[in-house]
Amino acid sequence: MKRLVVSSLLALAVAAPSVAVPLARAADKPTEVALTAANQKFDPAEVKVKAGQPFVLVVTNNDPKKAIEVENKDLRIEKVVPAGKTVSIRVRALKPGAYVFIDDFNHAAQVKIVAE
Repeated sequence: MKRLVVSSLLALAVAAPSVAVPLARAADKPTEVALTAANQKFDPAEVKVKAGQPFVLVVTNNDPKKAIEVENKDLRIEKVVPAGKTVSIRVRALKPGAYVFIDDFNHAAQVKIVAE
């Protein structure tokens, strides 16, 4: 009887980490924030994210002819999004505050990301 209990506990101890790891990986997946560039502007013009948590900015360029360049110099982020394509940009955890990203090819196009 002791052997059965000990072997059951041992089997559970071995199996538990393999079950817990996929759950932890799913929880660690950064939030995706959708952003569209069209008609020389970003939509939405303001996005709210959680401060202290990394996220992925998923930028879709709906212009069929012109590329855009999403940039924030303070965060050292600079990424070209080709015409008609979607690009994912990983953004590190931000401190509370507002961060303005621009289209470096058209400075009038801006999006404000507010970390709260």
